Amino acid sequence: MTGPAHGYRARLARYRARIDGRRQELGHLARRTWQVVALAAVVGVVTGGGVALLDSVIMGVEERVVDWPLWLVAGAPLAGLALSAAILRWIGQGASPSTADEYLKGFHDPAYPFPARGFVARTLASVATIGFGGPMGLEGPSIYVGTTVGSRVHHLARRLPGPADRRILLVAGAAAGVAAIFKAPATGAIFALEVPYQDDLARRMLLPSLVGAATGYLAFAAFHGTESLFRVTGTEPFSYTDLVAAIGLGVLAALGARLFARGLHWAKRRAATSSPWVRVLVAGAVLAALVVVSNLACGAPLSFGPGYAAIAWALDPSRALPAVAVLLLVRCLATITAVGGGGVGGLFVPLVVGGALTGRLVGGALHALDTGLFTVIGVAAFLGAGYRVPLAAVMFVAETTGQPGFVVPGLLAAVAAELVMGSSSVTSYQVAPRRDQLGEPDRGSGPETGT
Repeated sequence: MTGPAHGYRARLARYRARIDGRRQELGHLARRTWQVVALAAVVGVVTGGGVALLDSVIMGVEERVVDWPLWLVAGAPLAGLALSAAILRWIGQGASPSTADEYLKGFHDPAYPFPARGFVARTLASVATIGFGGPMGLEGPSIYVGTTVGSRVHHLARRLPGPADRRILLVAGAAAGVAAIFKAPATGAIFALEVPYQDDLARRMLLPSLVGAATGYLAFAAFHGTESLFRVTGTEPFSYTDLVAAIGLGVLAALGARLFARGLHWAKRRAATSSPWVRVLVAGAVLAALVVVSNLACGAPLSFGPGYAAIAWALDPSRALPAVAVLLLVRCLATITAVGGGGVGGLFVPLVVGGALTGRLVGGALHALDTGLFTVIGVAAFLGAGYRVPLAAVMFVAETTGQPGFVVPGLLAAVAAELVMGSSSVTSYQVAPRRDQLGEPDRGSGPETGT
C-alpha cells in the first residue's frame, strides 16, 4: 500500500506544480499584455499630438506659399530643398533624408539608433520640403515621429519588469502616425504590420498596432476633427463590367508603379553620389519647370505640394483626358525629382495621387464606367503595388472616402496589381520572403530586397 500511495502523491505533486507553473505563466502573460497595451497607448497619444502639430505647421506654410505669384511658387521648392539640405547637414550632422524607411530599418535591426539630433533635423527638413511645395507626403514624417516616440518610450520603460520589445512599440508608433495623418485608424494598424515584409504580415503585434492606431487617431482628431480625407462620389452597387475593368486597371497601375519605383531608386542613387548643392539646384530647376507645365496644362500649379489638390481637380468629370495624362506624368516626375534633390517627405501620398490619376484616365477612356469609382480603385491598386501593402491600400480607400462599397473592386484591382508588381517596391528595406515561411525561426531580420 505504501508504494502505490507514495506514487500517487508524487504524481499529484507534479500535477499541482504544473498547474502552478501554468498559473504563474498566464499571470505573467496577462501583466505583460496590459503593459504592452498601456505603453502602446502612450506612444499613440504622444504620436497623434505630435503629428497634429507637424500637420498644422506644414500645411500652414504651404497654404501661404501657394498664394504667392506663379514665379515665386515655381521657385519655392528650390528654396525648400536648399533649406532641407542645410538642416540635415548642420543640425542633423549629415543625417539622411529618409523618414518612413527609418521605421523599416529599426524594425529589422534591434540596434538601429534614433538619435535626437536626427529627429529634430528630419522633422524641420520635412517642414521645409513639403511646406515649400515639395511633391511628397506628410505620412513619411508622421511615421518617423511615431517610430522615434516608440523607441524613446521603450528606452524609458526598460526598468519596468518585462518591458515590451522595442519592435512592438515601433509598430505602435508607425500605426499611430499613419492613422493620425490620414484619419484612418484601421489603415494605420494594417500598414504598420504589412509594410515591413513583402507578401506577409508582422506577427504577434496586432494588439499594440490596433491600440497605437486608435489612440493616435483620437489624439489627432481632438485637434483636427474627424472629417474624411477625400470627398468621392460613385454609383453603388458596381457591375460585373466594373469588376473586369478593375482587374485591368490593377495591371496598368502595377506597370505604372514599377516604373515609378525604378525612377525613385535611380533618384536615391543619384542623391547619394552627387554633391548636395548640385542636386538641389538641378532638382529645383526641374521642379520649377514642372510647376509651369502643370499650370499651362491644368490651369493651376498642381505639381506643387503633396497632391490633394491634384486629386480634387481630377475628380471633376469635365477634365480633358490629355490634361489628366500630363498631370500624371508631371506628378510622378516631380516626386522622383524631389527625392533626387534630397527632399524629406513620404511616398504614400504620391502613390495615392498616381493611382487616382491612373484610375481617372481608365474610367474616362471607357465612358461606360463610373469615373469616381475608378479613381478610387486606382488608388488601391497603385498604392498597394508600390508599397506592397494591398490590405492597407484597400482599407485606406474605404476609410478615407467613406465608400465601403468600393472595397470589392478595390480588392480585385489590388490583387492583380500585387501579382504584376513582382518583387519591386518603392522601398529597399522590406524583407521577402520571411524566414519562418521557409521553416526557419523568425528572427525579425533578413536581407534587404527590392528594386
